[in-house]
Amino acid sequence: MDQTKTGLPEDHDSADVESGLIAQACAGDDRAFGELMQRHHDRIFCRVVAIVRNREDARDLCQEIWFSAWKQLGTYRGESRFSTWMYTLATRRAIDHVRKCRRWYNRFLPLGGRRDEDGSNVDFEVPTPSPDPGAQAEQNDRANRIEKAMSSLPAIPRAVLAMREIEGLSYAEISATLNCPVGTVMSRLHHARRLMLKQLKDLPCD
Repeated sequence: MDQTKTGLPEDHDSADVESGLIAQACAGDDRAFGELMQRHHDRIFCRVVAIVRNREDARDLCQEIWFSAWKQLGTYRGESRFSTWMYTLATRRAIDHVRKCRRWYNRFLPLGGRRDEDGSNVDFEVPTPSPDPGAQAEQNDRANRIEKAMSSLPAIPRAVLAMREIEGLSYAEISATLNCPVGTVMSRLHHARRLMLKQLKDLPCD
């Protein structure tokens, strides 16, 4: 279980082992850095996929991210968990990728109609699969509309939505990752949802 999200105390033995690996890696030990990669690769990959929405792109980006982490490891001061440091590095690189490439989502975000903890309405609904061919065609059309709406979002709103709606991160966790106040996260999320709803409203039903 990912303790960075549950708030449970980190296992001291595991933390000590990781601290040792970080120290060895900083001293140039490739094997130690490789073990750090094994510990965190899957979760970093999931974060990148959540933002760029393309698994092949995510694989390439993760190689770049880990190479950058290796080069920048000397800047890690232990003021936060290594996983937090890596999440921040990965998120910023994924956002840069979206900004530069403008590649759109291959599938839509699962944003269901509900009210979020900040009180804002999230009232655009993603269809669920149906065996009926007519209903399935309608659902596919709605899915395409959502995908087009998502394609219009800038990188930061897309990243905030991905972290909030796909990964289920708290405002505090998103705040730490993007290095901005919680209030800014809430504002960006609200703005992203308004953009999404506007695009869904304005898209033609063809």
